[in-house]
Amino acid sequence: QLQLTESGGGSVLAGESLTLSCAASGTAFGINSMGWFRQSPGKTREMVAMVGGGAARYANSVKGRFTITRSLETMTVDLQMNNLKPEDTAVYYCKFSTLNAEDTWGPGTQVTVSA
Repeated sequence: QLQLTESGGGSVLAGESLTLSCAASGTAFGINSMGWFRQSPGKTREMVAMVGGGAARYANSVKGRFTITRSLETMTVDLQMNNLKPEDTAVYYCKFSTLNAEDTWGPGTQVTVSA
């Protein structure tokens, strides 16, 4: 009942910024949390940032550099990424989780950071 679309990925130099956006279409029973994950070649998918339950959580590697913002009004979640580093290079995925344990993933967007 829900589909996600990411946008905003691209190639940048270290120290530059990008903003990723995720827009949802359709309906869901109830949104519990929204988050961003990433996966690099040869590595498992990791949580980058998540907002839900009245709080935001960030991976230690991005604390102080990334900011997650959600809008239940527009059913969107953004990830502001500042001071990007080469190790941030990955495919980034957004995820919406519902109160009845339904997860919806976007198709992913590539972020490449060159030194």
